Amino acid sequence: MTQADLIPRRVLFGDPERTQVRLSPDGRWLAWIAPWEGVRNVWVAPADAPHEARVVTRERERGIFSYHWSYSSRQVLYLKDRDGDENWCLHATEVETGETEALTPREGVEARLVHLTPRRPNQALVALNERDPRFHDLFLLDLETGDRELLLRNEEGFFQFLADDGIRVRVAMKFRPDGGYDLFSPGEEGWRPLARIGPEDAMVTQPVGLDARGKVLYLVDSRGRDTAALVALDLESGEAVELAQDPRCDAQEVLLHPTDRKPQAVAFDYDRRRWEAVDGEVAEDLAYLGKVVDGELEVLSRTVDDARWLVAYVRDHGPTAYYLYHRAEKRAEFLFSDRPELEEFALARMYPREIRARDGLTLVSYLSLPPWWDDGGKPEKPLPMVLFVHGGPWARDRWGLNPWHQWLANRGYAVLSVNFRGSTGFGKSFVNAGDREWAGKMHQDLIDAVEWAIREGIAERGKVAIMGGSYGGYATLVGLTFTPEAFCCGVDIVGPSNLITLLENIPPYWVPMRPLLATRIGDPGDPEDRELLWDRSPLKYAERIVRPLLIGQGANDPRVKKQESDQIVEALVGKGIPVTYVLYPDEGHGFLRQENRLSFMAIAEAFLGKFLGGRAEPIGGDFRGSSLTIPVGAEELPEVATALRTR
Repeated sequence: MTQADLIPRRVLFGDPERTQVRLSPDGRWLAWIAPWEGVRNVWVAPADAPHEARVVTRERERGIFSYHWSYSSRQVLYLKDRDGDENWCLHATEVETGETEALTPREGVEARLVHLTPRRPNQALVALNERDPRFHDLFLLDLETGDRELLLRNEEGFFQFLADDGIRVRVAMKFRPDGGYDLFSPGEEGWRPLARIGPEDAMVTQPVGLDARGKVLYLVDSRGRDTAALVALDLESGEAVELAQDPRCDAQEVLLHPTDRKPQAVAFDYDRRRWEAVDGEVAEDLAYLGKVVDGELEVLSRTVDDARWLVAYVRDHGPTAYYLYHRAEKRAEFLFSDRPELEEFALARMYPREIRARDGLTLVSYLSLPPWWDDGGKPEKPLPMVLFVHGGPWARDRWGLNPWHQWLANRGYAVLSVNFRGSTGFGKSFVNAGDREWAGKMHQDLIDAVEWAIREGIAERGKVAIMGGSYGGYATLVGLTFTPEAFCCGVDIVGPSNLITLLENIPPYWVPMRPLLATRIGDPGDPEDRELLWDRSPLKYAERIVRPLLIGQGANDPRVKKQESDQIVEALVGKGIPVTYVLYPDEGHGFLRQENRLSFMAIAEAFLGKFLGGRAEPIGGDFRGSSLTIPVGAEELPEVATALRTR
């Protein structure tokens, strides 16, 4: 097969034609996020006439990241911050008129949407840290007038709440000093203990929700087992009933009935997703939907009367396809896809692979290859490779259409993503194996995966790059400092360089989860832990870097503050070590604005093309409209320096 056409970056990383498609609770409307005048906004269309869509919000700067329907089906609700500071303000837009109101404070307050219910369609339970930046109080919010009533003053330091459909708080969660957490329920004499989640289970055991009456709590629960089962816990008796389990992976997405809130099915995802019905009511629906398209099924929304579902099919080598499912007729009606332009290009497949770490752990990983070199998951010859590391680290890589994989494979690289120890979804033993192993065994897993790829004839030794965002950015810096010869270059996106300053500068509303961070990473207030954290910080070893490095950072990042990139860039410049530093004054933890995202991808592509040798699309107009600055190192990439001067 000859080389495939170059896929424009804009097709992969520009805003999709449609995303986050949802049915209104009454089934009358479809909504989605799509560009309007170049900015992400919410569009609404009659469910039976998607071609009649119209934009209902009018954001002109940063755009809308996510939204929800109110149960009245008259409003869409969305959260918006300022330039990436993550102080989310809740807005409501009337579908008929487009009138938009801010319902929570705009400045310096983080709003969280806790609960919406069909029993109170014009109200919402929201959490605000207005009184104390560390802790969120609960308010009953009138979605039409904006009036709010204080329901709970959070003096106890709870970090999460669950309410029933009468908007009564039934469960609150609080971390303990050991990194575990306790569940409490309200009683006549105050909060009474409901369940104790030990530190060994805290990363895996999580509440899913309550039934509508608030009598039963549903959890994915790893207590007494390794992988988390779906469990029903009676709040009065304390009796727990197991509903579904998989010995290889944790229960993950749970399908709840739209009104009684009882679980009907659960998804398990080891290397590919599978659905398991836990009651008979949806078994036939899932069986039918599983045959409509060759892809992984997602149930996105359901009407209150459960007559219609909005579903999507995720594929690894094509756009996501959306369907309207009519239950009574057992009929799925195709609506549209999210990125139809992708149909024009030869896309890479994503192959699940199990890689054995040096101590015997199995690392579920995903490999993509340039289509013209792909012989059933093996290239015809070893290729330059990018090790793309996920963030979190308490997250995971999944099968599906991954724009990073498609972009890199299309440029001629093999791409490998590894669920290293500490990744979630594979049981508590696997996630706990990452405790205090930042730059330790977590990094060894990545090195073992690279060596596997070289042994298998996938990667060419000396031609492997490392790249990632957040924890993946940290892993990039670790790769270039702890194993300086292992990678030929690295791309760090919003990654921390010093674990001490990272943990000492967490957002104030992360304070309740500080015990978890101390247990899993280390406590900067403890002298021995402080030494460990410094020993695991790339900044300590900055002078070891001998390979080219590209850093991308948002100036307003509240999680990995600008200081994290500044300090390692300063250390490298002081040692005369080349580095290119790209800084966005209107971004936070990642690059939300399309113009900024495209500009960084253009720079990263030029960087990889120079040091890894793959194909590159010219920068062209991809700097247009971006706020990017390059304080250091633009001259390392002549094409970038020229585009910066002439944009």
